[in-house]
Amino acid sequence: MPARLRPEEPEAVAAALAGPRGPAERRLLTKHFLALLARRAPGRSVEVRVPPYAAVQVIEGVRHTRGTPPAVVELDPDTWIALATGALGWAEAVADGLVRASGERADLAGYLPLV
Repeated sequence: MPARLRPEEPEAVAAALAGPRGPAERRLLTKHFLALLARRAPGRSVEVRVPPYAAVQVIEGVRHTRGTPPAVVELDPDTWIALATGALGWAEAVADGLVRASGERADLAGYLPLV
């Protein structure tokens, strides 16, 4: 796993979740939860993008090496944090248009929440 996507210390995560969320807290939580997802669902067949902070390739299957991956999930940081913490369900987020998911294996419902 790239050094930029390492789980954070529990104290830092708790503080970021508890206080007001500015850009630094969103970045910390986004990267932390993407790192947890990469551990839970290792692989390279789905790219999960949370601009502007990070992206990660996860889930076993056809390995992606160049260009646009066969499956892409893109969402904003607040939606990603809500999904990762269980404050929002996958089906609800997709139905409300908060998640753009395309391609085979782009359904992350089985991997969420991460806490």
